[in-house]
Amino acid sequence: MRRTLLSSALRKRFFSPRSFWSVAPSAFTKPAFRALGVAECFRKRNARSVIAAVSYRRDRVIDGVYLDFVTVGGLDATERIVSLVERTGRKDFNVVMVNGCVISWFNIVDVKAMFDALGVPAICVTYEESAGLREYIERYFPGDSERLKLYEKLGERELVYIRNTRSYVYVRYAGLGRDEVRRVLEATTLSGQVPEPLRVAQAVARAVHELLERDSPDLLRKPLCEARRRSEGDASLSTTS
Repeated sequence: MRRTLLSSALRKRFFSPRSFWSVAPSAFTKPAFRALGVAECFRKRNARSVIAAVSYRRDRVIDGVYLDFVTVGGLDATERIVSLVERTGRKDFNVVMVNGCVISWFNIVDVKAMFDALGVPAICVTYEESAGLREYIERYFPGDSERLKLYEKLGERELVYIRNTRSYVYVRYAGLGRDEVRRVLEATTLSGQVPEPLRVAQAVARAVHELLERDSPDLLRKPLCEARRRSEGDASLSTTS
């Protein structure tokens, strides 16, 4: 029998009822408003990708950086991100932002499950048009119905305009409304498309990954305890969706 995506204890939390999160408009302008940005860096040849989480305040102060691993080609992204956030021991995050719902070679981030587990609104952000990844999942993970089901559960992305940088991004979100998503993006994006928490988290993840590739490559090649069998597909495909 295949392992399920989440531990039974975590799954119970995912199905507990949560009320819809509402953020007062004034909250987005307060210096203490915090977004936790999560991004990753990986190479297909490795078993682990590096994920970095950066706590970013509305007044442009970074007051926390956290690190973990996710399985390349696995199905543990949601659980690993939830665990990372919980291990910070912090209760002051207003929103969790992830750089994409499909990371680390088709490892699916279930944004709704993440919100249900943490009780904190969650947003996945991507930046390019896409016809979808179903075709590639079926090609590189034939017969993986669980992965395909998780991907289809994500639903369609929504296009949001960031007025202060005159740019568009695609989002999936849970725990807040579309207008609140726009406000979060406008409060955290300083230039271009990429919100600052995600830009910094991506830079940190890349730097740590490069350091490990140079000095501890065996660590990246060692499977995580919950590692899944990975596809042997081509590593050149972008997993932006």
